[in-house]
Amino acid sequence: MRAFDYNEAFGRNLGWLTPHEQTTLRGKKVAIAGLGGAGGVHLLTLARLGIGRFHVADLDQFDLVNFNRQAGASMSSMGQPKAEVMARLARDINPELDIRVFDAGVQPHNVDAFLDGVDLYVDGLDYFVFSARRLVYDACRARGIPITFAVPLGMGAAVLNFLPDGPGFDEYFRLQGTPEDEWPIRFLVGLAPALLHRGYLVYPEIVDFKTQRVPSTGLACQLCAGMAGTEALKILLGRGKVRAVPHSLQFDAYTGKLKRTWRPGGNAHPLQRLAIAYVNWRLSRKNT
Repeated sequence: MRAFDYNEAFGRNLGWLTPHEQTTLRGKKVAIAGLGGAGGVHLLTLARLGIGRFHVADLDQFDLVNFNRQAGASMSSMGQPKAEVMARLARDINPELDIRVFDAGVQPHNVDAFLDGVDLYVDGLDYFVFSARRLVYDACRARGIPITFAVPLGMGAAVLNFLPDGPGFDEYFRLQGTPEDEWPIRFLVGLAPALLHRGYLVYPEIVDFKTQRVPSTGLACQLCAGMAGTEALKILLGRGKVRAVPHSLQFDAYTGKLKRTWRPGGNAHPLQRLAIAYVNWRLSRKNT
């Protein structure tokens, strides 16, 4: 068995990265909360980019329902903690990784430790986890930590960046003061104002925000990882233009469409309010 050598393992990144940039990434620390569909692939993608330090958090275990999209889900990992399984897979890519596991998820009592020394937070939390997401976003903002969030949608993905000097979670999504049963709709419209995936949902009966059931594909999670990884590279290296909210980007591989949007005021923008009304109307038609 060959001994691990960092420079050889990640040498094929050079060209797109300079040797100095690769060394820089080796010293960066990224936090990822949620290691399921998108978050698990985020971790492996960033590990292959050569990032050397991670804090990872998830309180769930792998199950059969995860098999269609989650990188760590397999017969051999069923019933095992997602955070431990994914950390093991990441260490198998880079045995020199400095990786700390938070197997109780991110909670008020450990968020300080989770974000300690972190250069970037990558959001991999479940779609419906609003309280934990707000906790981490607020804590990142207080510490000046940038956030990259790529979400799988249909057979594509949308990506948003939250930078310390830009709008925060509440300022953009505007969930506060609205009915909680509308939060998933407002969240969806904030994530992907273009709604490029709306036209090919062939079995709408499966969508039920009340029971937190939505369809997903592994195809979208893989696209997420590439998009989030690219944003992470630009942020960590200070190279390339980084657009933050109220800018967003959605790419849909099924339709072959790419759409950039700019919504000052987030979900308070008139076009966002129209989109929220449209999604509410579509869901009401499904339920009649």
